[in-house]
Amino acid sequence: MRLSKQTNYAVRTLVYCAVHAPELSRVADIAKVFGISDMFLFKIIFPITKNGFLETVRGRRGGIRLARPPEDINLLDVMRFTEDGFELSECFGHERETCPFRDRCAYTRALDRALEAFFSVLSEYTIADLVSNPHMLESALGIDALEKGRGLVRQGY
Repeated sequence: MRLSKQTNYAVRTLVYCAVHAPELSRVADIAKVFGISDMFLFKIIFPITKNGFLETVRGRRGGIRLARPPEDINLLDVMRFTEDGFELSECFGHERETCPFRDRCAYTRALDRALEAFFSVLSEYTIADLVSNPHMLESALGIDALEKGRGLVRQGY
């Protein structure tokens, strides 16, 4: 199984916003840090905003920020809104009905258990867990450099 780019950038965007909090984050800055286009990032932001993980502030000094505390944003929830599905093989979903082994297949049961374990582990982590060292991440993301370039000074934590 491989997670989509949308999921990876959605999680990265949430991490960026958590590290940059309480300030608003600029989409252009996030896109630049991750080496993606603004338009691609807007496509990613839409479902996570629609589902209550981010909020947008319009206007000249607008941007995005977390819509709830980082400890309330679960990784599994984010992935459920950004991935199309989690079918590990054709044995899942509507094609399962056409399988002659349906409900009697050890392979399908093994894949079901593996997916349940994957979900269980992801449900243990939040965005707060991913930003446990905000100063290191702030440096890695270049947040200070971006703000200094715009003449901004960060407030204390």
